Amino acid sequence: MTRYIVVGAGAVGGTVGGTLARSGADVVLIARGAHARALADSGLLLRTPDGAFEIPVSSAAGPSDVRLTTADVLVFATKTHQLEAALQEWADQPVRSDGREIGTAAQHLPVLTALNGVVAEEMALRFFARVFGVCVWMPAAHVTPGEVIVRSWPVAGHFRISRWPASLTTAEDRALLDEIAAGWTAAGIFTQLPPDVAPWKYNKLLSNLGNAVVALTGAESAGLAAAAQREGEGILATAGIEYVSFDESKAARRQGVSMRPVRGVEHVVSNSTWQSLARSSGSVETDYLNGEIVRLAHRLGTAAPINATLARLTRAAARSGRAPGEYTAGELETLVGGLGA
Repeated sequence: MTRYIVVGAGAVGGTVGGTLARSGADVVLIARGAHARALADSGLLLRTPDGAFEIPVSSAAGPSDVRLTTADVLVFATKTHQLEAALQEWADQPVRSDGREIGTAAQHLPVLTALNGVVAEEMALRFFARVFGVCVWMPAAHVTPGEVIVRSWPVAGHFRISRWPASLTTAEDRALLDEIAAGWTAAGIFTQLPPDVAPWKYNKLLSNLGNAVVALTGAESAGLAAAAQREGEGILATAGIEYVSFDESKAARRQGVSMRPVRGVEHVVSNSTWQSLARSSGSVETDYLNGEIVRLAHRLGTAAPINATLARLTRAAARSGRAPGEYTAGELETLVGGLGA
């Protein structure tokens, strides 16, 4: 039986682990600090629009607490800026088969990268031979130790997964992907297997450019988020990078999703950057979202001033420990020089 080791049991990882464990799958959630202690003591509390579920889960604080075998699949669900450390921590862990060590996790275990942005897969390839990219759409939040909030139920979210790069897909890969799609969809994570997940991940990257706006203003600011997205679209077009259209992605997300309020947590925003500021984590993944557009612009010899400013302001907010909502929408628009063309 396949066992899923979910590294990073926050909003996405916690929801994945909780829904899979609830369905009877073999799952281990990797967490740290107060969250790890809460999982070990009381299990996971999964708050949904249909009520709260107390889910007994297997958990661990790190690889030293897990005996890896060839039946394991590593699912990385950290923030992107935390991924490098997590990859290094797990890559050289021993893997056993029939009771003997046969090599390392990097050599033998498949890896799923369930993260925002488009750089996680290439980061993982520095260590792991079999990498599978995941495009995640899951309206979930994690701000309290031992708890995860998901705003869609009974379908918790949509995943799209393919081998990275897609040209390397083997029969063994297809069998694993079919197993994941069947099991995860039955558990409540609607999973599809496009020929190549990269265009879906670039679509999600563009939609995540507004995360910084929500974090900095504490609410949706459609005009500024749209300006950041337009700037991103222009950079991708100049770079010749294809992405799934928003008409297609919006239609796809309606399949089975039921976005509804979760009682008692109306103030919590399903936005990873907002949550990082709300938890005073000291860091955010914005440099791999807005910053990816900035990186591409610099490679092209141009600039992405809206996204660069949003990234800078969000970094500053995280470093100083400021809570979400430091600026009004008008103040933020002034700081980034208006809404753009």
